Amino acid sequence: MPVHGGAGIHCVIEGSTYWLCSDLCRRQLLADPGRYGVTATKSTAAVAQHSVIAYFSMEVALAAAIPTYSGGLGVLAGDTLRAAADLSLPMVAVTLVQHGGYLRQCLDEYGSQTEQPEPWHPADHAELLPTTVEVHIAGEPVLVGAWRYLVRGESGGVVPVLLLDSDLPQNSESGRRLTDRLYGGDERYRLAQEIVLGVGGLRVLRALGFDSIHRFQLNEGHSALLIAELLREGRGRAGGAWDFEEVRRRCVFTTHTPVPAGHDHFNWELVRELLGDVANDEVLRMLGGSSELDMTRLALNGSHYVNGVAKRHAEVSRGMFPDYEIEAVTNGIHTATWASPAHCALYDRHVPGWQSDPSMLRCMPGVPLRDITVAHAEAKQLLVDAVRDVHGTVLDPAVLTIGFARRATEYKRTDLVFHDLDRLREIARNAGPLQFVFAGKAHPRDEGGKRLIQSVVNAGRALGDQVRVVYLANYGMDLARLLVAGCDLWLNTPRKPMEASGTSGMKAAANGVPHLSVLDGWWLEGHIEGITGWSLGTRDTQPVPDAEVAAELYEKLANAIIPTFYGATKSWAEVMRHVIAVNGSNFHTHRMLKDYASTAYLR
Repeated sequence: MPVHGGAGIHCVIEGSTYWLCSDLCRRQLLADPGRYGVTATKSTAAVAQHSVIAYFSMEVALAAAIPTYSGGLGVLAGDTLRAAADLSLPMVAVTLVQHGGYLRQCLDEYGSQTEQPEPWHPADHAELLPTTVEVHIAGEPVLVGAWRYLVRGESGGVVPVLLLDSDLPQNSESGRRLTDRLYGGDERYRLAQEIVLGVGGLRVLRALGFDSIHRFQLNEGHSALLIAELLREGRGRAGGAWDFEEVRRRCVFTTHTPVPAGHDHFNWELVRELLGDVANDEVLRMLGGSSELDMTRLALNGSHYVNGVAKRHAEVSRGMFPDYEIEAVTNGIHTATWASPAHCALYDRHVPGWQSDPSMLRCMPGVPLRDITVAHAEAKQLLVDAVRDVHGTVLDPAVLTIGFARRATEYKRTDLVFHDLDRLREIARNAGPLQFVFAGKAHPRDEGGKRLIQSVVNAGRALGDQVRVVYLANYGMDLARLLVAGCDLWLNTPRKPMEASGTSGMKAAANGVPHLSVLDGWWLEGHIEGITGWSLGTRDTQPVPDAEVAAELYEKLANAIIPTFYGATKSWAEVMRHVIAVNGSNFHTHRMLKDYASTAYLR
């Protein structure tokens, strides 16, 4: 019989011990071990080679020095894998190597963005595997290899990440470039990359012996062609029959965007030209749409479980796709990655075991307020020092510092706080001084996003020393760690209902930084007015004009937030403590993965 204890089950995969993360996992594995590729040994349960869950994502934030991510989607993927390693969940991940990264952002004195490649060397971080597979793109054979990066967990668990690479000498020049740039190139390049990810990714897994995968998770629709490849693979085994239900049973799809433009669509002429031997037009049209190939529709039709990334996002997604059952698994963050060194030390002293179980941070109400304020002061000084060294601006550590770091795109309304500069000057003069730290990249083709950056920089020039405003270039993981811990207040002003989740606020919460946000995404679940932060707007989905949101923002700053920060320091410290205890203890990827395990992976 398998040996188990507590709320998990220990397994051995390639000599490493794994712990499956929920009691439901344990019960179902014990009840029917063969179904999940588990066989009994003398002392443990052994899982079929490597993994039972394969996680596909176009972008993954593995480390600051590995620029294979553009923003929240990739950071969430990286946090998911770090938590899976902590929990010893038997998972393997598949992504693209992206030799040129996403982009290195350069800003001039007026906030005009230019972009450069951000090359990295996979050999410095990963192992090249001696395996290649072939995919056909536009009738041309393209060889795909892989690098293996290991995500190591706090408990000793390991999650291998396969970074697919087409830059092989056997390929044509165009074939070699397919794994060069994240979201680079045109629609043709994008579809070719998605063929490499979905089709090539499954073929690489099979070539490496990953034959007992029980679930495939599609992190957004970029990898939806995995479904077509699974169908083709199953048809070969079944003598020509399409086994749609078997493929659906094995696939889980997480959709991340309530913005229609965020869902990939490709015209059928391009699809027929590029797709090669994956599947025939009839099957793809049935699953992906008759007028064009809708990758989200393909993923919806090919998955037995579909979820949004917050409760409100699931509601909005059901409105966008009313013919589908869409559940909710609210996102989280990997707490140990995003808590500052000072906060990690604080939690080590007062909440031992928090890294393996961040829900233990609910015990924070017993931690002295002074210890919390000292930890925040240390984190804030690191941010002040970094801004001085990188930007040349000297911030005052005694001044209320508001952070805003998001992808620069119009619906996020990066510059909303500067809607009325005179009102902001008045607030700073009468209620108390303010300073702002902004960061975030605009996609190279998002001219509206680039104008937002310029708007923030221009507002800062107009405000001068009355309200200091800093926009930090080239936002990435290292800078994010400083910002989410060092600011006093985290600001988020998206148009409703366009915020799917908003994990930057969760990262701030892991450091006791309260939130001021439109009631959308995760904040609908984490908000308690005056306790975990402050809200803008109502809880419904109706969009509100910018001027109204800005007016409420100014009112909250002038009459609630600034007076508390400067005039009721104990109350502010109590808010920080509540933020950690209420939100830090809940919005983390350990809880998120346990939700996936019980609702999707073993369902």
